[in-house]
Amino acid sequence: MVRLAAAAAHFTRDIGFDLDRIKMIIAHARDAGVEMLALPDGALGGYLTDLRHPDIECLPPLLEPNGDEVRSVIDIAGDMVVCLGYCELGPEDDTDEGAGPARYDAAVCLSGDGILGRHRKVHLPAGIAPLFRAGDGFAAFDTPVGRMGLLIDHDKTFPEASRALAVDGAEIIACLSAWPTSLTNRAPRMAQDRQARLFDLYDQARAAENQVVWLSSNQSGRNGALHFLGRAKVVGPGGEILARTWSKGGLAVAEVDLPGAVGAARAVLHHLTERRPETYGP
Repeated sequence: MVRLAAAAAHFTRDIGFDLDRIKMIIAHARDAGVEMLALPDGALGGYLTDLRHPDIECLPPLLEPNGDEVRSVIDIAGDMVVCLGYCELGPEDDTDEGAGPARYDAAVCLSGDGILGRHRKVHLPAGIAPLFRAGDGFAAFDTPVGRMGLLIDHDKTFPEASRALAVDGAEIIACLSAWPTSLTNRAPRMAQDRQARLFDLYDQARAAENQVVWLSSNQSGRNGALHFLGRAKVVGPGGEILARTWSKGGLAVAEVDLPGAVGAARAVLHHLTERRPETYGP
C-alpha cells in the first residue's frame, strides 16, 4: 500500500512565502503518512492574473530548472516524492534574439535524492500561448513509489497526452493545475460552474480510460481576475474519486494498493493492449 496526496493551495509571487507554504503542506502530508504529494502549477512563484489579457509586466518569476528555489524543495522533501509547478527559464539556445528569454510552464518531480522527472506544458491556451514556449513531448519516469508521468493544466484536456504517458508505462499520472472558474459564463455557485464540471470530468475520464491512478492538484483562492477552483483529488484506475478537497485549500489523501488496483482494473478489459493504433490515422 502507498499513501498518495494532491493539494489545493494558494501560491503567490513571493517565493519565500511559497517555500514556507510548501514546507507546511509537506509537513502535514508527512504527518498523514504520505509518500507522494502533488502540489499545484505555480507552487513556486504563483500563476498568471488573467488568461485573456495577461499583464506581461506581472508574470511569474523565471526560475532556473536547477536553481536555489528547486533545490530548497529538494531539501524539504526528504524521503517524500513531491511534484510541483513553476515558470522555467529556458537555456540560452532556446532564446530568440530580441524576443527575450524562453519561458516554459514547467513541472518537476523530486525527492531528497534529487530530480526524478520533468515536464514542460505542451498544450497552451490561445490567450497565454504568446507568453510561453510549448513543451515537445510526454515521458514517464521511475520513482520510489512507482512509474509515473506529469501533465500541466490544459494538457489533460487532450486524451493523447495521458495516453502517451500510460503507453510509456506510467501507472500514476499527476496533473498539476492552476485551473480557474469559467471566464465567460460564471455560475452563482462554484459547484455549478462549467469549468468545475470539466475539471472533474477530465480527471475521472483520463484515469478510467488509461486505468491509472490520477493525482489532480490545483491552486485555490483568487489571483487578479482568476478565481481558482481548488478541487484537488486522487482518482482510482476505474475513475472513482478516492479522496478530494473542495474549493478551499487542503489535502486529498488516499491509500492505494498500486499494483493491485491497476492490475484489477486491467484484469478483464486492458485498454492499452486492446488499442488499434493502425486504425487511428495520423
